Amino acid sequence: MAVADRGAPRSGQAVPDLLIAGAGVAGLWLAVKAARAGLSVTLVERGNPGDGASGGFLGALMPHSPERWNGKKDFQFRALIDLEDEIARLESETGEYCAYRRVGRLLPVTSERGRATASERISDAKANWGGRFSYEVNHTADRGDWPNILHAPHGIVHETLSARVSPPGLLVALLSSLAVMPKIDLRLGTAVVDIIPGDKVAKLSDGSAIGFGHMALANGVDAFPLIARLMGLQAPSLGGGVKGQAALLDAKAPPGLPLVYDDGVYVIAHENGHVAIGSTSENKFDDPHGTDDRLDQIVERARKLCPMIKHAPIIRRWAGVRPRAVGRDPMLGPIPGASGVLAMAGGFKISFGIAHRMADCLVAEITGEEGPETPLSFSVANHAAKAAKA
Repeated sequence: MAVADRGAPRSGQAVPDLLIAGAGVAGLWLAVKAARAGLSVTLVERGNPGDGASGGFLGALMPHSPERWNGKKDFQFRALIDLEDEIARLESETGEYCAYRRVGRLLPVTSERGRATASERISDAKANWGGRFSYEVNHTADRGDWPNILHAPHGIVHETLSARVSPPGLLVALLSSLAVMPKIDLRLGTAVVDIIPGDKVAKLSDGSAIGFGHMALANGVDAFPLIARLMGLQAPSLGGGVKGQAALLDAKAPPGLPLVYDDGVYVIAHENGHVAIGSTSENKFDDPHGTDDRLDQIVERARKLCPMIKHAPIIRRWAGVRPRAVGRDPMLGPIPGASGVLAMAGGFKISFGIAHRMADCLVAEITGEEGPETPLSFSVANHAAKAAKA
């Protein structure tokens, strides 16, 4: 295992093989994968694990559409396949429950053109999903209240690849896995504020500094200005935050119901009869953590879409800011001009389904061993090029 030289120790502290900024789903998966590979890991988080975009409860694991297949779609597809076994391993090792279930997804078809487009995708799904999962266009759903047949005048797309997971359950399982691993240092309440790649040193918000062999920026929207600074770019150029709002209902719903998705509205049945509804996509907002009438509008649309939840009470509301890179794809891999510093940012809405595979890519980058192929569109250089054209 070839690991790059470590940075100089600071204040007599041992220097970790890998310093990770951010303890959301991305940073936690990376810490678990790195520890399994025998690396020493220090994980710093400005708040508590999952405080940012990972702290919600939607847990939708949905594939990209199967047509016009490319590296990004293949990467996500393989990640969604692998995740089932990855979670089973976590649950076996920790005794925690992640509430993962492959339930499929229903998409109402609202026009003849939409039905024609969906029908064209059937052969694409057969070719690109390996024949393991179906993509069908039916006249109606199995039950008229999930979704409301009046919202699907031209039929229903039913695909069997989508799944869901409990975000809180997965975060607890990842933390429990790290708790029993050697060479793990978790530091809460502190953030990375600057990086000196030549010295392999990161400066923290508590005034301390820490050396590293490699460093990974998995700290959501906070990663973008740090990456831009390392590359000599304008801070807002590489990405920003998009606010999302969601609600959790006590609907007494069967947990095996497929996800329903229609025009930006997700309706997801979880365990214990709970149903998650989301989410808004707000590029402009004053309060990143407050819910408001925009969530009420999403809930109202969801109640009309799925009459089963029409009178279900809301038991929890959530709002958070999700990181979206300028190229819209995740940002993954080495940062040009910053030796030993890696990006794992910008997963936006798909992080829970691909973070484990992104972690495999970075661990392979550090150890020199073979790992998954990173799509070219994920590279930091590709995102920088898009930023330059914006």
